[in-house]
Amino acid sequence: MTEPTASVVPGASQEDKWSSQKYVKNASFVPVLGAPVVQLLNLQPHEHILDLGAGDGVLTIDLEKQCKSVVAIDSSTAMIEAAQAHGCQDARVVDGHDLVDHPLANGQFDAVFSNAALHWMKKDPERVIQGVNKALKPEGRFVAEMGGYMNVSEVRTGLHAALKKRGYDPEEYDPWFFPGVKTYTRMLEQNGFRVESIELIPRLTELNTDIAGWIDTFGFSFLRPFEGDEKERQAIIDEVQGNLQFSRDEDIWSIMYARLRFKAIKTQQ
Repeated sequence: MTEPTASVVPGASQEDKWSSQKYVKNASFVPVLGAPVVQLLNLQPHEHILDLGAGDGVLTIDLEKQCKSVVAIDSSTAMIEAAQAHGCQDARVVDGHDLVDHPLANGQFDAVFSNAALHWMKKDPERVIQGVNKALKPEGRFVAEMGGYMNVSEVRTGLHAALKKRGYDPEEYDPWFFPGVKTYTRMLEQNGFRVESIELIPRLTELNTDIAGWIDTFGFSFLRPFEGDEKERQAIIDEVQGNLQFSRDEDIWSIMYARLRFKAIKTQQ
């Protein structure tokens, strides 16, 4: 736990499109809705915790108040800078895919916590789990909530349709991995964990913004083919929002989230 905080770690994401300002404006509901998974974590005062995909550190600071120490990691430099600005004691740029080969993965943590982050680690989800396993002490726990099967399906379907309409394969630009209970249970069990609990939780989520603001904050990778063409980017956003008028009750927009929440115990490395 003595490695100095780094502003950039080799292997961190080289294409950082995250905006901490947009996140605060349009996604403040994310850490607020993380309370149940913090409760599932059941922190103890003596424990050392790794916060995987910590974002801007709002939940990390809450964790710090309940245990001995927390190391916050995220692949986004912008988010880690925001976490540091918010007062996180130890926040570092580390991609979850690279954790397995990182000095942090040395069996020093009592628990690895993650909220609303694992579904962004699409490139190799099992490698992420392997890194978590290496970071944990024997019998350490992995407690997380992520997007699960059918998460934000209305917006995701709209974005896929908009890209197909313009001749692009949306799978190339879709950043998300939304597994079901069976899929993620298998992944955990095949990578050294015993699953204590896992459930898929549907949750209608009121937004701080409209669908356009949500896409701008979370769905920006779908717009990569149109960088430099602001007119077409806006046309896609307007098209998707226009087809989702039933997601609005007067001036409040909502999206149907489906969250996969679990607690798993390290059994082997």
